[in-house]
Amino acid sequence: MSTPSSWPLPPESTRFVLPRKMVSQLAEHPLSAQLYPLGIGYYQLARGHAMRREQHDDFLLIYCLEGSGRVAFGPKQKRRIIRAGDVLVLPRGTPHHYWTDQKDPWSIYWIHFDGSHCQDFIDQLDLEPSSPLLSLGIHSRLVADFEALLDTRQARHHLAAYLHSANQLRQLMTHIALLRPLARRQQEDTLDLEKIHSLMQARLHEQLDVETLANTVSLSKYHFIKKYKALTGTTPINHFIQLKIERACHLLDVTNKGIKEIAWAVGYEDAYYFSRMFRKIMGISPSQYRAIRLGRSSYTG
Repeated sequence: MSTPSSWPLPPESTRFVLPRKMVSQLAEHPLSAQLYPLGIGYYQLARGHAMRREQHDDFLLIYCLEGSGRVAFGPKQKRRIIRAGDVLVLPRGTPHHYWTDQKDPWSIYWIHFDGSHCQDFIDQLDLEPSSPLLSLGIHSRLVADFEALLDTRQARHHLAAYLHSANQLRQLMTHIALLRPLARRQQEDTLDLEKIHSLMQARLHEQLDVETLANTVSLSKYHFIKKYKALTGTTPINHFIQLKIERACHLLDVTNKGIKEIAWAVGYEDAYYFSRMFRKIMGISPSQYRAIRLGRSSYTG
């Protein structure tokens, strides 16, 4: 692991470095070799905390809960401000220097990690090329993910517990990737996705065109579609169809209504067309989907 910080640890903070023997086992085990923790910690109001590494031989993630700090990174030592709600991601080989603000000291979770697929998990976070920071905001569930990892310090030398922590790290990394587009949406002040999606939910039983949706947020159809796709990765109509099919699945699960009735309930007068759209989204027909619920078919059959 990269050299740990020598910052003196006060009673309310935690630092846990995994035993070398356990790290070796995690690096070789098929359930953890792709991604596993090396060290985990929580520093509360860490006045005076700073770290400089010219050689960085693992991966580091820092989640700032309060206060602020600075980071200088890369060969040119570019600088960025770290604020509450920011995640700092420093891949292997990135020289860096980070430090807390003296007047407004940060509270941070941090984790050093390694594994054969670390870079794949980093790539999934979709970092901006010019910055190692993600502005996610404060999320209680993400805090819970870090706390669960910190519980590893109670594991002592039980491999099963450390394998569990390696997979909790997977959960944490994929959770951050899930929160990433949500944070982008919250930062986008010209497109109220919540308003758009609420309208879609209210109109599931009928048809809804792009122009109506665009008018809701006072945009032209062209700019609306462009902004919506940039934020969600899909078109508004495709998302509306997805919502309709999700509703249809729910009705197939909890009611005994016929296919025609369900088609009508989600805005399709033509049951045959509804079945085509259902198969396009789900890969099976509405009847096959219901057969799974009734135990007459398997998930993969």
